[in-house]
Amino acid sequence: MTDQAQYQDPRLVPLYDLINRWGADDDFFLTLANETPGCRLLDLGCGTGRLTTALARAGHHVTGIDPALASLQAAQRRPGAGGVRWRHGTAQDAPSAAFDLCLMTAHVSQIFVGDRDWHGVLRQVHRALVPGGRLAFDMRDPAARAWEAWDSAGEREVWSLPDGTEAETWCEVLDVSGHVVRFAEHTRFLPGQDVLTSTSALRFRSEAELRTSLHAAGFEVEHISGGWRGERVGEGCGELVVVARRS
Repeated sequence: MTDQAQYQDPRLVPLYDLINRWGADDDFFLTLANETPGCRLLDLGCGTGRLTTALARAGHHVTGIDPALASLQAAQRRPGAGGVRWRHGTAQDAPSAAFDLCLMTAHVSQIFVGDRDWHGVLRQVHRALVPGGRLAFDMRDPAARAWEAWDSAGEREVWSLPDGTEAETWCEVLDVSGHVVRFAEHTRFLPGQDVLTSTSALRFRSEAELRTSLHAAGFEVEHISGGWRGERVGEGCGELVVVARRS
């Protein structure tokens, strides 16, 4: 069971933004969107809107959807947020045949642990895209075993938030069962004794699994890379970077 409080708790959302800064993944997805000027774009699982608002500033017609209200409210306070259509919900709330491109970034694809949920979101994205529309997302390559570096063994990192408060964080891997990893992220705001804990479960799918599921949902895979510079799978940074097209 997971609560994913880092997306839901207003106290933790600013910390999420501080830890997760703009990176090579954002550059990749923005460049991909820019291949279609004025793209009608769905940012599914848009979170706090870092990339979402950048896409709108680049001239795209962007809809951001997220089920975490606290994250969505933070996104709506960003500069440029007025250029985005924001929706509180899931893929089911996206309009049909309305988008040229759907993005699922920041490993959103991994929160769909069960195959039924994963196949379901792919079908909803297929419905939301126009014929020939594209889906792009990232997933950590299970062969890279990223979770082995997540457990901090009690070591804590201290962060200074924009409002002047400080927080210390540490991570604990709870369980690895097959390709499902459960972990807890702990936060203590300083000074203080209370610890906020956010638990999550992520599914790691192989390249073969992704190709099979995308084909079953009506997508043709354009390419799967191992990193943000088009590296072969297994030769990049431990990612599976996927671009597929609605058949």
